[in-house]
Amino acid sequence: MRSNQPSLALHGIPVIYCCLFSKPHPKLSAIKQHPFYQRSPLRDFEGGGRSRKGSERKGEPALKGKCSLRNGLALSSPAAQTPAAASTNWSGRPSSDPMADCCTPIKKLCWWHGAGSTADFQKIIQERCDTYTQTIRPGSRSRNCQAIRQAFMSTFISKDPCKATKEDYNSLINLAPPTVPCGQQVFWSKTKELAHEYVKRQRLMTLEDTLLGYLADGLSWCGEPGSSDLNIWSCPDWRKDCRTNYLSVFWEVLSERFAESACSTVRVVLNGSLENAFDSMSIFGRVEAPNLRPQVELEAWLVHDTGKPPSDSCSGSSIRKLKSILDGRNVKFRCMDNLSRDQFLQRS
Repeated sequence: MRSNQPSLALHGIPVIYCCLFSKPHPKLSAIKQHPFYQRSPLRDFEGGGRSRKGSERKGEPALKGKCSLRNGLALSSPAAQTPAAASTNWSGRPSSDPMADCCTPIKKLCWWHGAGSTADFQKIIQERCDTYTQTIRPGSRSRNCQAIRQAFMSTFISKDPCKATKEDYNSLINLAPPTVPCGQQVFWSKTKELAHEYVKRQRLMTLEDTLLGYLADGLSWCGEPGSSDLNIWSCPDWRKDCRTNYLSVFWEVLSERFAESACSTVRVVLNGSLENAFDSMSIFGRVEAPNLRPQVELEAWLVHDTGKPPSDSCSGSSIRKLKSILDGRNVKFRCMDNLSRDQFLQRS
């Protein structure tokens, strides 16, 4: 996942969650026009020791100086000169990093490798829920969108973003379980766009077509311990930071419930252009397939790019591994391969 590290360099001067210049810089006016400055806390800090609006908490003094974070101190402040402060690195950067001592922390704020929380996260959740319940699936109008939004936020706000548990999402999922009518479920692995195009034509449903899947699709979120705000700058990446982050755990627990609710005949769309169409480490491989109930029948479709030969087949080692997992669950299995994208989409 790409790093969402907000940085700005004008004439060799980096600005990254950093203190503004103690003296006016000749290019400061240009910096203030930069999009990063316009959407960051930097814009709320000017000269004269004015603190960021709304950053003061009851019982806590407003921060003075020119630091861009409410969690930081101006480098010129007495607190920043103490040995303890000097040896602390709020961002987790090595001391050799020229930006490591940019701001000294009062409260630790980690810098993660993943994208930060989606801007206007709460608004998007509310609007998507209203659209889903009123227009897309009018039959779900009984769902309380305000309660769903509040339950969603309460799962991760003010919590360590690397200590998510499945239980954290119980209240949210109980408000909108990811269940669909029997025989309408479609799973996918590395074929998201293709699977979504297919279910629209056939009036079937993927996980992203359930209410919670629809709300969260394409979004990212995490909080900060002890803060009521979302971390818009960075969130943990499941490969580089931690697997138990709130985004990854959400999709795992939602996928698990989706698979457990499957009945009759269900389908999975796999990428036949890959050497191993079935990936045991994917969400489908490690969460969904192992949680299918006995007596369910799974149809696997291996779809390859039009005009190119397939790279895997139903007799390949990866599909045999999938069949072995399903046999252990007493799940019936059928497989169809050598399907081009166009052939697959024309199936009824």
